[in-house]
Amino acid sequence: MYFLGIDIGTSSVKVSIVEASSQRKICSAQYPTVEAPIYSPQPSWAEQNPCDWWAYFKQALSKANASGLYDPKQITAIGIAYQMHGLVVVDKDQQVLRNAIIWCDSRAVTLGNKAFEEIGKDFNLTHHLNSPGNFTASKLAWVKANEPEIYQKIDKIMLPGDFIAMKLSGTISTSISALSEGIFWDFQRNELSATLMDYYGFDLNLIPAIQPVFAEHGQVKRAVAEELGLSPQVTINYKAGDQPNNALSLNVLQPGEVAATAGTSGVIYGVSDQLIADRESRVNTFAHVNYRKDEVRTGVLLCINGTGIMNSWGRKLLGKELSYDQINTIAATAAIGSQGLQVIPFGNGAERMLNNQLVGASITSIDLNRHETADILRAIQEGIAFAFRYGLDIMRENGLYPQMIRAGHANLFLSPVFREAFVGATNVPVEVYDHDGSVGAAMGAGIGCGYYTDFTEAFRNLKPVYSVAPKHVDQYEENYQQWKGILETKIKTK
Repeated sequence: MYFLGIDIGTSSVKVSIVEASSQRKICSAQYPTVEAPIYSPQPSWAEQNPCDWWAYFKQALSKANASGLYDPKQITAIGIAYQMHGLVVVDKDQQVLRNAIIWCDSRAVTLGNKAFEEIGKDFNLTHHLNSPGNFTASKLAWVKANEPEIYQKIDKIMLPGDFIAMKLSGTISTSISALSEGIFWDFQRNELSATLMDYYGFDLNLIPAIQPVFAEHGQVKRAVAEELGLSPQVTINYKAGDQPNNALSLNVLQPGEVAATAGTSGVIYGVSDQLIADRESRVNTFAHVNYRKDEVRTGVLLCINGTGIMNSWGRKLLGKELSYDQINTIAATAAIGSQGLQVIPFGNGAERMLNNQLVGASITSIDLNRHETADILRAIQEGIAFAFRYGLDIMRENGLYPQMIRAGHANLFLSPVFREAFVGATNVPVEVYDHDGSVGAAMGAGIGCGYYTDFTEAFRNLKPVYSVAPKHVDQYEENYQQWKGILETKIKTK
């Protein structure tokens, strides 16, 4: 028996096949092999075509099936992880009405900030735990205000993972966790937020049926199963946003446990048993995958838009022909501090932890006689690590003090330079695991279909591959304070 995990990322779609009994990853594949496009028809806009995600998934699964390492007909359950906060809209025939407005799109910030003020800051922070910001609800409000002809045709709204589940099964569903990440959930009343729905003038019928995260979200349609080589009995048993799912994949489920990712965007995600709300909504709180009305488990999420995408930009500019491993090797030849070079990586839309400001990316203190490619590549990774430190300090203001951070052996955590800078700047050790979002989604499917009786059984074999302890903390602290000064100067001049 096998479980299929699907991870709908920004740059690609990845699938993994996990053997149920051993919990061992049998095979993984992703598509495309280069970063998928993000369409930006206007500055600070970011869109993707949902139908591309579906095409990428089919290509990735075809590659995995072609490995011959498993029988696709023995896949019994599917789990889906997805890029958070996106907006997909379909009509009554389940046809996509426009491109998805994805997580790093900033067009709705003004609407969200207005809602924060007019609904009331205290009400938003107490009931929604966040400002509406540029989250899904505000993106829908933007469509309503600017594309009324499209809005009138909407039958259901959904997040990216809901769309893939709909394509597989024809069923559209959501969960409390998903609604909370769109700022549709009222935590005090434990129901869909009538206040927000009324404020924006949304029809309740736009919201899909609410199901638990670990539950059946539809059975794969026979014709789709045949096309994909799957059994017609296979069901979708789990859906979650990529960051709650990443935490699940690392067994980060209880208060005080913390996970981190550093893909296109970067995240530190801590679990709490409190309804935490940052007064400025710089970090955000959503219902975790194991949230229950009678047992609070929230995920406090620090999101940084400009992380891996900054590293990718550096590669395109300075070493397009090189692999990321080669880029990391070159970066490692530069000294800590990159000879004074500093990189501010915030060039991928408005940053929540900077009060939704568009600060932009920059490279400063360039010495044309000293600095070389290695210095720039290292400074990029150090600048990203400093952005994590800046955000972690905000989390500390809100009562989260991680003693250990768990991360998957993927993306920027593959780089020794970044790992050293991350732990050196934050002064928090990191445990690295050979798990990723698609494996986590597969394990979620195993929990959702009831194969695993509880989380303890599901993760009994999870062990870290290695740990990284902080080194050169004083040196990184000095460099960080210089970096922070540059950032705060940029913020003041905006």
